[in-house]
Amino acid sequence: MKKSRYIFIIFSFPFIVFIGAVYAVTDPVFDNSKDTISLQVDKIQLFKAVEFLSSRNPSRNYLNTDVLDSVANYIRLNFLRNTKRVEEQNYLVGSKQYKNIIASFGPENAERIIVGAHYDVCENQPGADDNASGVAGLLELARLLKDNQELLRYRIDLVAFTLEEPPFFRTDKMGSAVHAKMLADNKIKVKAMVSLEMIGYFSDQPKSQQYPLGLLKLFYPTKGNYISVVGKMGQGGLVRKFKRNMRRGASIEVRSINSPSFIVGIDFSDHLNYWQYGFEAIMITDTSFYRNGNYHEKTDTIQTLDFTRMAEVVKGVCYTLLNFSE
Repeated sequence: MKKSRYIFIIFSFPFIVFIGAVYAVTDPVFDNSKDTISLQVDKIQLFKAVEFLSSRNPSRNYLNTDVLDSVANYIRLNFLRNTKRVEEQNYLVGSKQYKNIIASFGPENAERIIVGAHYDVCENQPGADDNASGVAGLLELARLLKDNQELLRYRIDLVAFTLEEPPFFRTDKMGSAVHAKMLADNKIKVKAMVSLEMIGYFSDQPKSQQYPLGLLKLFYPTKGNYISVVGKMGQGGLVRKFKRNMRRGASIEVRSINSPSFIVGIDFSDHLNYWQYGFEAIMITDTSFYRNGNYHEKTDTIQTLDFTRMAEVVKGVCYTLLNFSE
């Protein structure tokens, strides 16, 4: 081998490794085809759900169990309009009772896909984006799934979680932790779990999008006008499946990342509890505090949300569920 060629290979190797790492993290999808499946998301219903949730007084935090119960009942009644298969998962924290609300669609005994969103808030906030937006998405998904059940290959469980926020975050008292443990204890087969965590805030302003690492700005937009599919390393297949199908089924830019969980924000939602039991789980998010300065503030109000883009996120998620395959 000529010396010049040897030197070229030596100096090219780090670049090749770098490109491979970027590919693994960003998980590019080159299929930009669109599908003609007819899914009509109701923006008015999305708005009404966020309006109801974000206007609760006192706020829907862990201290106000009467309010949480009223919200849980609101979710339950909305689910019941679209399926008879609705149940409550009740559990105690000290002397107080909390509950997850679960609605099921598709073949009863098939492998499950879990789609969840938490309905509690941190402290005394309206929580329009965090996470009334995700719950509103769940309720609209219920309506869409009811109308398209014949297309479902898997059982879809929509789960409204309680106690995602502090002081219970990262504890076994999270509603999602209780639910994930139940699945594992009963050896229930789960194909995937999807957490809808803040799906309503978008911005076309330059530099409106921030990242946990400055290097990521080289590969992702500086405008916060996209939705993100977030998974940990080793989940490229699931992340890519959602990214590809959401692009096909909806008119919104979709980005993705596969990252070690120590990167701040990667595991900041209910999906983290499913990883603990070996289930594949991802988060769909507007990137939270990396974009939305109203995060955990009283300014997280309904007026700050973009319901047109939120509707496209819901459409993309539903399209993926209807077309989910091996």
